[in-house]
Amino acid sequence: MSATIVIGQDETGRDVPVDLEELLATRLLVQGNSGSGKSHLLRRLLEESAEMVQQVVIDPEGDFVSLADHFGHVVVDGAAHSSAEIATLAARTREHRASVVLALEGLDVEQQIRCAATFLTALFDAPREHWFPVLVVVDEAQMFAPAVAGEINEDTRRMTLSAMTNLMCRGRKRGLAGIVATQRLAKLAKNVAAEASNFLMGRTFLDIDMLRAADLLGMERRQAERIRDLQRGHFLGLGPAITRRPLSVKIGPVRSGARVAAAALVPPPSAPPEEMEALLHAELATAAAERPPAPPPPPMFPSQDADELAERIADFDAGPPAETGGEPRQTAAERNEGIDTVLREMADEPGCTFQPSSSLYQGFLSRCRKRGLSSGGLDMNLFRRKFAVAVAKLDGLDPGVREHILQMGTSVDDDLLAPFLTIARTAAEGYGSPDEDELGRVYGTSSPGRIRRLLDHLERKGLVVVREDFGGGRTIAVPGLESATAPD
Repeated sequence: MSATIVIGQDETGRDVPVDLEELLATRLLVQGNSGSGKSHLLRRLLEESAEMVQQVVIDPEGDFVSLADHFGHVVVDGAAHSSAEIATLAARTREHRASVVLALEGLDVEQQIRCAATFLTALFDAPREHWFPVLVVVDEAQMFAPAVAGEINEDTRRMTLSAMTNLMCRGRKRGLAGIVATQRLAKLAKNVAAEASNFLMGRTFLDIDMLRAADLLGMERRQAERIRDLQRGHFLGLGPAITRRPLSVKIGPVRSGARVAAAALVPPPSAPPEEMEALLHAELATAAAERPPAPPPPPMFPSQDADELAERIADFDAGPPAETGGEPRQTAAERNEGIDTVLREMADEPGCTFQPSSSLYQGFLSRCRKRGLSSGGLDMNLFRRKFAVAVAKLDGLDPGVREHILQMGTSVDDDLLAPFLTIARTAAEGYGSPDEDELGRVYGTSSPGRIRRLLDHLERKGLVVVREDFGGGRTIAVPGLESATAPD
């Protein structure tokens, strides 16, 4: 079977082919302003290759769900599933080689980003036996790989940048071929855009985007004006899967269509003004009463100094005073013991480390509220470190050794703390090196490659010493502890 598809025609009317096998190895970047035909191009590419290769579409606007009607794609509604379910669906997508559209239009922007990042990470972490070729199309990629920090949470930004970087930089060996489309090259992270070797550049008007597009196409800067003059549905293509020299392409027709209506002029109704006014005001009070009430505005607190506000917050966290008829205030020891109990229960749940930190944190706060516990002022960062300690299960150690290990962990990044503490605990107990399954459990991954990179990183930081023998056994020592792990 030929691995070549036709996406359109050049200026002379000749077909412009795309080599799918080469595309899988070299990835694709698409740019075009709103209305330039970017989504039409992606749809043409997906339709022409639907019977040749598995496809996954990250669809923030629900534009590509109509592929299911013509080509059998499975539509996954991101708003209808939990984070763990999204990760499971992604793993099964790779296992069963299903073509999937992840529809995110039912979520707000930050939820869209976290859902897509969870899905992409699970695709990347699939076991080796499921590394089949798959086209991964990410529309509006500037949302999922922003060049600069915006209004989204920093934890969310790290999560999505990691997922997109894995897709574009390291996904090829796992069969993942990234196709990213963006309205603004300047808003797309450079380390994501730089990994694409094929380009289809549509109309854009901002100088910074035109110059970046011209640089990627190997055009002189004075030729960048050509990009501004492109018609809707016309793109300049370049890359080993398309052409060795910049080529103008008019994208061909498609069979499926977006759910949005075409932007065509429709004249307003010709009813007289008095009739239109009557229509607008007919039974107005009754219709307004049937509408759900708007949410009340947030309460406005009186002005107060910082010390008074901090005191009020502390009083609220401590619980209602006894004389008002509420429960007695908790002592600090009782509160800390209750928090530790909640953290241990969460750490004992299967698959807990595979969930995003924000979801775990919300679950922690919810459990504390149900037990009448104050959160003790734990913010997200402090929660992540205390949860890592709970996951590592240090309670069985001698208190002096435990404190020594925790002191060693103060210099370890939050996302690496749980595996480091687990290695240190195993070394202190003298039970041998933790196997990859145990490290994967506490690190939240099923990828052997990520485990190897984790150990390499910890060794470069001077936190562990890894020795591997010719038989494949591994010894991990922790400098500063008298005990060293024995070979597997």
